[in-house]
Amino acid sequence: MAEPVIADRKPTVLELEPGTYWWCACGRSKNQPWCDGSHKGTEFSPVKLEVTEKKRYALCLCKHTKKSPLCDGTHKNL
Repeated sequence: MAEPVIADRKPTVLELEPGTYWWCACGRSKNQPWCDGSHKGTEFSPVKLEVTEKKRYALCLCKHTKKSPLCDGTHKNL
């Protein structure tokens, strides 16, 4: 299995409005943390994030979280 590119070694914290978002799982997107299609030709696919209430979210940028797309602290061990 291919390893994702580490976009950063800390999460990004964003206040998100209700809606549908597509989180980049491959780490190649130039629009982190969102997918820009850079995964094409790889085994990665973006992860759908459904936001139902406006609040702050810590989104993983190391791409190794077990709770994608949310940060679980895995970046501390990379």
